[in-house]
Amino acid sequence: MIDLPRQAEIVKSVQPDLVALQEVDQSTERTGGVNQLEEIARLTGMHAEFGKAMDYSGGSYGVAVLSRWPIVSTRNDPLPTHPDREPRTAFTALVRLDAAGPLLQFTSTHLDQGREEGNRLTQAAHLNALAAREGAQEILAGDMNSRPDADVMKILERQWTNATTADPSLPLAADGRPRFRGDYILVRPTDCWRVIEATVLDDRVASDHRPVIAVLEWIATCSTVAQRH
Repeated sequence: MIDLPRQAEIVKSVQPDLVALQEVDQSTERTGGVNQLEEIARLTGMHAEFGKAMDYSGGSYGVAVLSRWPIVSTRNDPLPTHPDREPRTAFTALVRLDAAGPLLQFTSTHLDQGREEGNRLTQAAHLNALAAREGAQEILAGDMNSRPDADVMKILERQWTNATTADPSLPLAADGRPRFRGDYILVRPTDCWRVIEATVLDDRVASDHRPVIAVLEWIATCSTVAQRH
């Protein structure tokens, strides 16, 4: 769940081009019928689209995308999920950076949070299959519920380049081991992107996750296979 005013304040403070949101409620009872995405779009002045994962509490629950650029089209791809687990989805918005530029695919997702990794492994492989069929400049962002060294991330990194790393500033866990966040920003094809900076904002109010930010440079001379659109 997200604290809308604080979330909007963070977004406006860093002036992002694209934002991936997870755990978004649309008109549910627990939010008093508030359309969260519509409200955060109003507060930030950004274009917004919602990817429904499931019906919930009289409304809908899922992920979302905010964009500084107009959104050309969207696609919502349900991820494979065990029948006893919460449904998950990968929601993709296509945006055009400028009149002469190619379309960019920006996907927000939220993988299964269960203790067993099997469901996430299947979902990660499905995300790779979706990416392989597209052949476009892509950014995948969201909560993968996985450590950087987990098999889930190893699967994703067969198709994607991780633009973010474990955050060394997180406090140690109770047992003294380093903490690792589960939120990532990944890009493909590798030769189309240069990672300028990746940071984690020290904010624990907007949600139970700290915002992850990556500054990416698109390289116009990258492989032509990424410009089929």
